Amino acid sequence: MSGLTLRLKAPATERINLAGITPAKLAALSPYDLARLDVGIEKGGLALGDAFEISGTAGDTLTIEGATSAIVFVGDELDGGTIRVVGNVGSFAGRKMSGGKLEIRGNAGDFLSSGSTGGMIFVSGNAGDNLGGVATGERFGMLGGTTVVEGSVGARAGDKMRRGVVVVKGKTGPGTGSRMIGGTIWAEGGFGAEPGLMMRRGTLIGPSVESLLPTFVDCGKHDLVIVRIISRYLKSTLGALAPKPMPLFVQKIGGDTATIGRGEILLPSA
Repeated sequence: MSGLTLRLKAPATERINLAGITPAKLAALSPYDLARLDVGIEKGGLALGDAFEISGTAGDTLTIEGATSAIVFVGDELDGGTIRVVGNVGSFAGRKMSGGKLEIRGNAGDFLSSGSTGGMIFVSGNAGDNLGGVATGERFGMLGGTTVVEGSVGARAGDKMRRGVVVVKGKTGPGTGSRMIGGTIWAEGGFGAEPGLMMRRGTLIGPSVESLLPTFVDCGKHDLVIVRIISRYLKSTLGALAPKPMPLFVQKIGGDTATIGRGEILLPSA
């Protein structure tokens, strides 16, 4: 497997914008043009070769070493291949991904996987606010693909999410699934306060909820085949990263009845 390695030369003094820096794009460039790519945020710009030591041969894998939260838009518009990050990343990682894999061995900032339509994102640490959430000026948040976070995530995960799957091994912050239109968020550590504000459709699955909005309704105990289907699908696609199956019977909490109320929060039945 061929690939390039970018190693951060020194602690960043400004944000480094890796939007559109994908294995396919780099493979199409000469070494000179690759090194001169502008990855700066400030007016003067910043060349890729000035920020990173570049080694290897362009191919289907890009490795970023020594990454910090100053690096933003990692994996933006990734449509194939693999980007591996050793360290932390800032906001908008996996932005508008349509394919491939983004693997972050560290923490991720806000708006992880916002606008993604496909592909796989894995974060070994924590993620910030608005995971899969809608960015300013856009209609929807996450539109497809799968995101797995081994740690916990911040507030409003899945805000206006329309499709896709999010698996959080830890706990989510307050407001998970706010304005959610579709998709699935499975939080193995449970949900923070008041998930599903103005939720229209979609599914939240977990062992517990810190507190519920008064516009959510207990719909009783159910044997829902769809939960087992989702569980089997995640096991087949994620392997060891898949969440543990829910019990046979689950408690269904319907809402948000302040809107059309077709969303659901599924908890283990008492």
